[in-house]
Parts: sequence; structure tokens; C-alpha cells
Amino acid sequence: MSEPTRIAVAMSGGVDSSVAAALLREAGEDVFGLMLRLQEQSGGKPNRCCTPSDVAAARSVAGGLGIPFYVVDARQAFEDGVIAPFLRGYAQGITPNPCIECNRTIRFGLLLEHALTLGATRLATGHYVRAERSGASYRLQTARDPAKDQSYVLYSLTQRQLAHAAFPLGELSKDEVRAHARRMGLAVADRPESQDLCFVQGDYRAFLAARGTSAEAGPILDRAGTVLGTHSGLPGYTLGQRKGLRIAASEALYVVEKDLERNALIVGRREEIGRQQFSVTRVNWIAGVPPADRFDASVQVRYHAPRGAGRITCHSPTEAHVELNGRDPDVAPGQSAVFYFDDLCLGGGIIGL
Repeated sequence: MSEPTRIAVAMSGGVDSSVAAALLREAGEDVFGLMLRLQEQSGGKPNRCCTPSDVAAARSVAGGLGIPFYVVDARQAFEDGVIAPFLRGYAQGITPNPCIECNRTIRFGLLLEHALTLGATRLATGHYVRAERSGASYRLQTARDPAKDQSYVLYSLTQRQLAHAAFPLGELSKDEVRAHARRMGLAVADRPESQDLCFVQGDYRAFLAARGTSAEAGPILDRAGTVLGTHSGLPGYTLGQRKGLRIAASEALYVVEKDLERNALIVGRREEIGRQQFSVTRVNWIAGVPPADRFDASVQVRYHAPRGAGRITCHSPTEAHVELNGRDPDVAPGQSAVFYFDDLCLGGGIIGL
């Protein structure tokens, strides 16, 4: 006789998590909903995430499904584990991905532990990804719909976390998910998808300034050291940026580097953007160990960016060196490099300076 399961569903008020809960309920699972409270409203304006309308939508879906619903206060953990590293990263001249940290520390950290405390055996989310058991271990695979695949932001999952995870949408397309929502009469069936950073309203530069990230003006230089203009603070620029530089040049110039020691923004031609080789730190191997000390794999260096072929050399359990077959303009310190064998996500780490 199999062990009974109780599944907590991370609900956000959106269509994906709502359909995940509804499909599990329809399959006869013992389900309850959990929603993260991540932030207070700022300046009288609602945040992009966990707004009162989001909570009301999720609670309404849970009520319609006849399942319990709880809100989990994660405000301090979100501030410490997601927002603070985001601010530190920009202050250090890198471009962090807070969604990865949120999944690492909040969703599959705090929320998973809370779900287990409440008696759940698994935590389900609305991510488009697949997980399966292979012998005594668990594998993370890309979604059937490559356009919606979210394995990139889940590369930090461990074997323990995968053992307690469920992804009901991994075999579905977005259109199929909305069709299920309409079939089941969910009021959120046509709710638009959330975009951009959930905790930032408008331009991220204004958020950085409001939270005290220093933005000291400095020179804009070309590779030869010629001063071409003045920048308004390194945190306000991203690698590969062309617009907003306010410099006169005979050819298009892009941000290719941030020189923290000189507080200088370095610009160059398009072919100078990105890198072919780089280090990665805080590496997580989903299987627990890398497939070999040196191996070839597909490498993805930004969310939704195309993968490229490369060779990974492991220096320690959490550090590696990546050499791509060619220069990739999307390589940026602070973002993550994630490694794949076909549809199998091996893991990944943070791109170094």
C-alpha cells in the first residue's frame, strides 16, 4: 500500500498556479494552497507581487476548489534573501537574477519547509518544468513546451527538494493551461502573465536609488582609455546597453565592461560584448555531483537566451570554468550559467567577474 500524499500548492493568484492546484484536485489529491506574502505596499502603491487582489484571486480559486488556503509571511526572509543580494550585486557592478535567489531561498526554502511542517509530502508550483525519479535519484528536465521552459530558474534545486516537488504543468503548453482554466471555470483563466521584477515598480534604477545604492558619476571610456562622456552611476547600466549613453561616436557603441576601481563605464563595438570564457561559483549539481571533472554540454547564460555549446571544467564541487565555442554577448557577471544534456538540466552557477 502506497504512502498517502498531501500536496501543498504555491499559489500566486495567477492562472498557472491556479491550474496546477485544480489539476491536482481533479486527480483526487489531498491539496491545500499556500501563498507567500513577500512585501508591504510601498508609498501607498501596490507591489507587482502578492497584492491584495492577488491574494483575493488565489483565495477565491482555493474556495472554489474546496481546499484550505493559507498566507505565509515571508517578508523578512524575502528582504534578506532576495532584495538585499540584489542591491549588493548592483553596488558591486554585477547583474543579479533575483528570481533564481527567490526559488533557492524562499519558494523551495522557506515555503517548502512550511509546507512540510503543515503535513505536506510535496510542494507543487506552476513552473513549466518536469521532474522524474530515476532509480534512487531525481532528474530535472525541461518543459515539453520549450517556449515556456523554466528550468533555468530552478537549477539550484537539490535532490531533497526535488523529492518533495511537483510540477503539474510540465507537459502542457500555455494555451493548454488556459484551456484547462476555462474548462474548470476558473475566474483567473484570462489573467495576464506577470512581467519583470515582482518587487520593482517601473525602472529598476529608481528602485536602486530609493534603496540607497550609490550612483556616483564617472567617465565613459573606450578600450584605449579615451574619455567619451560621463555616466550617472554604474548601477544604472547593463552590459550590452546601447541607448542612453549620451555619447557622440562615429559608430554604435555598447557597454562592454564596468571598471569598479576607476568607477568607469567601458564601451566598445558590438563584437566586443560578452565573453567566451568565464568562471562560475556557487555551483549546484542537481544530481549531487557533476557528470565528470570535464565535459561538454549546452550552456544557457540568461533566462530565455538560446543555449550554446561549451566545455565545463570543474575545479571544486562549487566552482567551475566554462569555455564556450564562441563569444556570447549575453554573458554577464551575476547572471547564471546553466548546463544541459539535451532536455536534462544538470545544474549551474553564478557567472563571475
